Amino acid sequence: MKNAEFRTRVDAYLDQCIKDFYENVPSARHQLEAKEINLAYYKRHNIETILRLRRKRTIDALALRHWTKTDPVTAKKWAHYTEDEMLHDALFAADLAKVGVSKEEIYATEPMLATKLLTGYLQYGLEYENSPLALVASVYFVEYTTTRTQPSWLDNLEKALGADKVKGQRAHVGTDLDDDHDDFVWDVLAGLVRTPEDEARTLAHLRDIYQLWQLYFLELHRLTVDPHERLDLPTPLDA
Repeated sequence: MKNAEFRTRVDAYLDQCIKDFYENVPSARHQLEAKEINLAYYKRHNIETILRLRRKRTIDALALRHWTKTDPVTAKKWAHYTEDEMLHDALFAADLAKVGVSKEEIYATEPMLATKLLTGYLQYGLEYENSPLALVASVYFVEYTTTRTQPSWLDNLEKALGADKVKGQRAHVGTDLDDDHDDFVWDVLAGLVRTPEDEARTLAHLRDIYQLWQLYFLELHRLTVDPHERLDLPTPLDA
């Protein structure tokens, strides 16, 4: 494993993020524990997942453009990875269809502000910092936290909604687990981290990315659970 010591530090930070998320973000434990699922919350979360995946395709293309000029070996690896992930929005759309959400409704939905901020953050790194570091750090964040939280969420959602209604989401997480996506993404990330300064930048990106994910779940809570609840902006969790 490349840069195992740094990965241990990063993984410990991401474990802190998961713990902090469950303890401090409103509705964070809803899909994990609720016996009756708030369908508005569930539907909007999955719609937003689809909208985010669609925008990430464009950002992955920008990363590939960067690597085709600087590192064609990594470009080939990332192209294969993005091929695996490219059409996973269809898996979420199939689940949403079973709870009455059409494709027309999904694609007519305006993305949340938090989604625009997150995807804009990743695009900024590529276009203005000329580096895919923020993107790859974000993908590692998602791969790591997804594989350590989503199986339990899906177990609960399956009990509440039925196995057929989470079949697509199971397939998405199954691909991440079966293909060891977190290990693959770590190898790409480790190839970008060559100095202590690179390590510090990576940790700074992870801190920012976690804040943006907190903002997303806060916005989701206000949009679907309590539009009048006053919610403070998340406090950065130091890496």
